[in-house]
Amino acid sequence: MQNQAKNLIGKLGLDPRLLGMIGALVVIWIVFGVFTEGRFLSPRNFFNVSVQTASVAVMATGMVFVIVTRNIDLSVGSMLGFIGMATAALQVQWLPQILGLGHWSIWIIAVLFAIAMGAVLGAFQGWIIGYLTVPAFIVTLGGFLVYRGAMWWVTEGQTQAPLDPIFRLLGGGAEGTLRETMSWLFGTVAAFAAAGFMLLSRRNKAAHGFTVKPAWAEAILMAIAAGGILLFVWIMNSYPLSKGAMKRMAKAQGVEYTDGMVWNHGVAIPVVILLAVAIVMTIVANRTRFGRYVYATGGNPEAAELSGINTRLLTVKIFALMGALTGIASIIASARLNAVDVGLGTLDELRVIAAAVIGGTALAGGAGTIYGAVIGALIMQSLQSGMASVGVDAPLQNIVVGIVLVFAVWIDIVYRRRTGA
Repeated sequence: MQNQAKNLIGKLGLDPRLLGMIGALVVIWIVFGVFTEGRFLSPRNFFNVSVQTASVAVMATGMVFVIVTRNIDLSVGSMLGFIGMATAALQVQWLPQILGLGHWSIWIIAVLFAIAMGAVLGAFQGWIIGYLTVPAFIVTLGGFLVYRGAMWWVTEGQTQAPLDPIFRLLGGGAEGTLRETMSWLFGTVAAFAAAGFMLLSRRNKAAHGFTVKPAWAEAILMAIAAGGILLFVWIMNSYPLSKGAMKRMAKAQGVEYTDGMVWNHGVAIPVVILLAVAIVMTIVANRTRFGRYVYATGGNPEAAELSGINTRLLTVKIFALMGALTGIASIIASARLNAVDVGLGTLDELRVIAAAVIGGTALAGGAGTIYGAVIGALIMQSLQSGMASVGVDAPLQNIVVGIVLVFAVWIDIVYRRRTGA
């Protein structure tokens, strides 16, 4: 029976570590589902977990590249807070004076500003690391302290709120979703896109003489991918809006509210952003010269440099990308809260690094996947959400997460020793 399972996994071409992560995630869900009498497995909780995972997962996709090249970025949490505070001040204090309160372009300027600010800060750190050869640990530790102090300096510690109404939609909530019809459309398109991508990948492998999976195995994987996407959409469409939210939205749309009215949330916009980021980062990692250079440099930096790769410039690009993704994460985090205070982003750097490592990114460099980092972030958030739902105190939550992180690294080390990876 065990050999048959191994043969099936081999024919399907599934990564054992991926199966292990998915298995661990399912176990976490089942355990907390039992302890909460099913509340943890409710559409409401899955919706909240998906939104709360988004900002950390977005940064974790960038942290994969950083760790793969044998670097580390300890500044992302403080950078997120600094960018979030500056972007919030831009919306609350500065742009309304220039453009007028409620101007349609405020949210667009804020989004572009956050991403550009993150890219510039990240590139500057990358330049110090790559060209001045200061270790990444020291540079980003300095950034951790500098950005947290600069965050307070921007507004002298004053909380910035409320944010632009359209900007707030990027953080999820009752209004920040695709709603039911658009969610089903989104899910259908995503399911067909996943199947199409797998078929295209199979055709390319066959055209270049590589071994491909049996047709039945490919069909099973496509069915699993499409079914998973549609199942997620169904769960999100099963979470009804509160009466207050329906009244507010009905009034905004000019619709008469009735007691029998039922509207559901649908897929949250932060989840759509995360999916878009994950797809782009996966393509960059697997289909571009930049991605190949990243993994080549992480596998053997000296050989990569001797082969003609400009590893110094590559470092600048990687940290600029990490900064831009931190800017996107700051948009999601601040929009979700509709306010920014000096605590935004606290300890996020540890959550991001933990997500990447739990997702299989090797601290020794050269190995890591984008989907692994996203699943790692989901495991982290599921653990924290589950412990909070059963009444575990915050200090004990941190202890559990720390133990899980060390255990995940140990499992990864054992796996690589046995497989020679």
